[in-house]
Amino acid sequence: MNRQLITTADGSHSVFVPQLNEHYHSIHGAIQESEHVFINAGLLQLPTAITWVNLLEIGFGTGLNAFLTFLHNLAFLQRHITYTGIEAYPIDPSLAKQLNYVQQLNAQPYEPIFTALHTCPWQQTTSIAPNFTLLKQQTLLQNLQFAPQYHLIYFDAFAPTVQPELWTAAVFEQMYRALLPGGILCTYCAKGTVKRTLKEVGFAVEALPGPPGKRQMTRAIKG
Repeated sequence: MNRQLITTADGSHSVFVPQLNEHYHSIHGAIQESEHVFINAGLLQLPTAITWVNLLEIGFGTGLNAFLTFLHNLAFLQRHITYTGIEAYPIDPSLAKQLNYVQQLNAQPYEPIFTALHTCPWQQTTSIAPNFTLLKQQTLLQNLQFAPQYHLIYFDAFAPTVQPELWTAAVFEQMYRALLPGGILCTYCAKGTVKRTLKEVGFAVEALPGPPGKRQMTRAIKG
């Protein structure tokens, strides 16, 4: 697929896929969206008793969510993060080098960390930093089966209109099984059909205020 670098409203980059007419992040601000949906509504809501966090991301994409998770954990949480990113179609390393997240976040000392997120091997667990371990899996989500092991899921697939096969009851049943009791699933999507499907498979669903440019987002909790 052809991918084009674009600049969103907060100055941070995203990627546009013309064939799908879809962006990887909100055009109203890539960093703002990721911090609001996944960090503030997800990572920072985990109980303080959890000192070793197992985190699953559906749609590793540009690595922005992983990089923000690393930075926020370093600055505020100081926990051990075991991060698993699922991505069927990774972006090209040459495109990853052009992303401006390090500059936009004033995180120049951690540029090697962002680079490592994209250059470390797929299908292999890698220690990116003392408290941050990454496993990137290049595969379709439908090919995987999960045991209950995760405290948090970033569900960041393309929109249901673009990838409807990833927003089904079967997929959300997998996500429910993957989470430990009390585990959290966060997504930018607030479609009524998605929230109803999450409830049908057993989640307690919250409609939360959305990031800039979006009225709502969704957080789901495993009972």
